[in-house]
Amino acid sequence: MKAIEIIGLSFHRTRQGPPTLDGVGLDLAEGETICIIGPNGAGKSTLVMCVLGLLRHSGGRVAIAGDDIGALSRLEMARRAAYVPQGTQSTFAFSVRDIALMGRTAHFGSLSAPSSRDRHIADDALERTGIAHLRERKFAELSGGERQLVLIARALAQDTPLIVMDEPTSGLDLGNQRRVLAMIRELASAHKSVLMTTHAPDQALNLNCAVGLLRAGRLIASGPAAEICDKRTMEALYGAPLTRLTNAERAGLAAFVPRL
Repeated sequence: MKAIEIIGLSFHRTRQGPPTLDGVGLDLAEGETICIIGPNGAGKSTLVMCVLGLLRHSGGRVAIAGDDIGALSRLEMARRAAYVPQGTQSTFAFSVRDIALMGRTAHFGSLSAPSSRDRHIADDALERTGIAHLRERKFAELSGGERQLVLIARALAQDTPLIVMDEPTSGLDLGNQRRVLAMIRELASAHKSVLMTTHAPDQALNLNCAVGLLRAGRLIASGPAAEICDKRTMEALYGAPLTRLTNAERAGLAAFVPRL
């Protein structure tokens, strides 16, 4: 069974305006990671929101684990898919541990108290993201990068078969980027499915995963990163001259930088 199946997905922000998404089709198998790559305004975040049912698509179909998302309750969705947004603000005095525990509400319910097992799972997620030392800090007092790691910990604590991440490494330094990418690889080894958006094709190459290239709301290519992310395709995607830097010690690993 496919973790996600997206067929002919379209989304219009206004009735008369052009589509933000236009006939996007993708699928994701259990234990597979796919990176949705594209420039600013390509529709990556809109795609994520439609997949999670947070925006109502105007055409096509999205199914998670074989069921149309329109037929799933919010609780059923929360037990199937965790969401890591680009960032969030909170004016409430929640601690880092409180935020991580929120991922467990899909399992114990919003009107029940977390069990010792729920607390252990939340604490383990904070350990895995390297922020256990922040557990008593207030979420609102953290830096943007630290808040992003807390949101990832919350998704890990939710313990769903699918995790959807919208630019999960945004605002993170190189050390924390490595930690997050390593976690994504571990999730795939544990048969979790990950759909993530990114501006950086080198992340997909590093993960050796599938990619979908999104431009102006349309999927222009999809397949293994090593086959799709070549210099000519990346230049066409971003509309800019690029230099491809390769790693002589590791075949297939490359990065793209703008050529001035």
